[in-house]
Amino acid sequence: MMLRPRRCKILLYDGGMMHGDLAYIEALGSAPAFFHLVRNGVQFPFNRFGAYVGYKTDHDPRQRATSAGPKTSIQMVQTSLAQVKRNGTTIFDKHEIIDLLTAEVDGEKRLVGALAIDKNRREDDTCGLVLFVVENLILATGGPGEMYARSVYPPGQVGSIGLALAEGVVGNNLLESQYGLASVGFRWNLSGTYMQVIPRFFSVDEKGTERDFLADYFPTMKEEASAIFLKGYQWPFHASRLQDLGSSVVDLAVQNELAAGRKVFLDFNANPIPSEGMGGFSLENLSDEAWRYLERSRALQDTPYERLAWMNQPSIDIYQEHGVDLHEPLEVAVCAQHNNGGLRPDIWWRTSLPHLFAVGEVCGTHGIRPGGSALNAGQVGALRAAQYIKNRCDSTPLKAETVLELTGGRIKERLTAIKRYLSSTARTSNDVRKEVQERMSAEGGFIRSLEGSRKATQEARDLCLAIRKSGIKVEGKAGLSHAIQTEHLATAHLAFLATIREYVKNGGGSRGGYVVQDEAGKLLVKTKRGEELPHRSEDPSKKKEILETKVGRDFNVEVKTVPVRTIPEDDSWFETTWKEFREGGIFNDY
Repeated sequence: MMLRPRRCKILLYDGGMMHGDLAYIEALGSAPAFFHLVRNGVQFPFNRFGAYVGYKTDHDPRQRATSAGPKTSIQMVQTSLAQVKRNGTTIFDKHEIIDLLTAEVDGEKRLVGALAIDKNRREDDTCGLVLFVVENLILATGGPGEMYARSVYPPGQVGSIGLALAEGVVGNNLLESQYGLASVGFRWNLSGTYMQVIPRFFSVDEKGTERDFLADYFPTMKEEASAIFLKGYQWPFHASRLQDLGSSVVDLAVQNELAAGRKVFLDFNANPIPSEGMGGFSLENLSDEAWRYLERSRALQDTPYERLAWMNQPSIDIYQEHGVDLHEPLEVAVCAQHNNGGLRPDIWWRTSLPHLFAVGEVCGTHGIRPGGSALNAGQVGALRAAQYIKNRCDSTPLKAETVLELTGGRIKERLTAIKRYLSSTARTSNDVRKEVQERMSAEGGFIRSLEGSRKATQEARDLCLAIRKSGIKVEGKAGLSHAIQTEHLATAHLAFLATIREYVKNGGGSRGGYVVQDEAGKLLVKTKRGEELPHRSEDPSKKKEILETKVGRDFNVEVKTVPVRTIPEDDSWFETTWKEFREGGIFNDY
């Protein structure tokens, strides 16, 4: 079946900052990628006719998502790993890549190897250093979760984007991220049924005084409860949903409580509690959409906990497995959840560094839309990279002696840095990482400003220069990998903040996962509290631009604007495509 580009334009890439050819490829690869997971053994639910049934999520107006429950990602990893083992693929576990090694080969600067620390041997005289000679390398390491103080990423997830940016690999749309409500003890997104059962929100000050703060924002209980419900469909913060008492007012209200030094909790044992004059909570007094959903789900029980248990018991079980009882108040915050930017790919998921590929969240193909098709993008990108490597890059790697000769200077630089770290009296890795996290959550989160991004970018560059000069204090060799990860996080946060600064400096407005705070902004958040948070409206013309970012050796950051490529005119004819496919012409550069 052929997708006709003109008819699919709105669905594919009109969200903005998305190249049309990449959107087209991800759409065409969507069904094969999904059924690859099904064949691997992921238990997506289907009905008695064999149809895989979808549901709404992440601002999607249609029911295009599906799920295997709260452990979907775990199932994906487990089933894929089982397939890797069946294939007999060698796995180098507990190896942390700390540097990409490049050299000029046949007149082209390209990737030739990677330097890693074997964590099983890091106490050796060599500090566990291992040289991998590689012909091709695929980065599939997720996003830089440890870059934020408030994060729902798994603890310790640093990704590898800083590793690549430090080597001059070009980034793509680094300013585009998404944020949403999540629990902060056991880190978990509170989307879907967690919100659709309409739990009570409250905050607590240092004295233990509780406050049902959402009642300050919504004039009626119907509006408050319906906004909470919509957070299930519209879980990531979205700038446009701050207007007309939209669901993102909930995120702003939570953020305001946290900024005031209060802790915020969800209570699944109680329905929302009104302030005087609002009227009490009643399922029959919800918006039509919320009522129809709960009625059709037969989730009309008295409390949010009972409704959650009826609709989605696994969502309760996963908390219990981590020692959290949802009968007790659950501490929450608005947390960083996904980076929609990443490294710049071409249509075969090649980065700007030849023989280096990027797939998944570390690859910048997600545009500005909060939520969406991240898992699909990773699956499709992985297949594209594998196809290209098999057909164009499947040659024998250079000899180890040759790689050592070509990259000896770079390896010596790292050895010098390691010695500096082991003898440094500078700040510890934890202290430096905390600085990075606090700066990113303050100025790279969902509320941004020109003054804040300018100041933060300069501070980030100063930090990177200080690390290069004085290193990071390491207490023993076991701490080396953590310190080098922190070094890469510092580089990454500089690139992210510099991209935000350039966007805001050049007139960029509020869109997707963030607002641009500006006293001269045309938009305000209007609630029962009054008017607050003046911010810029979106400049639609900037949706047709991609921001590309490159970090220089002296930590000067270049941010370049390039036009979005349109969806290709694909009028492929079978006989000519069949010939081009057989002869490998589909992999040629055009």
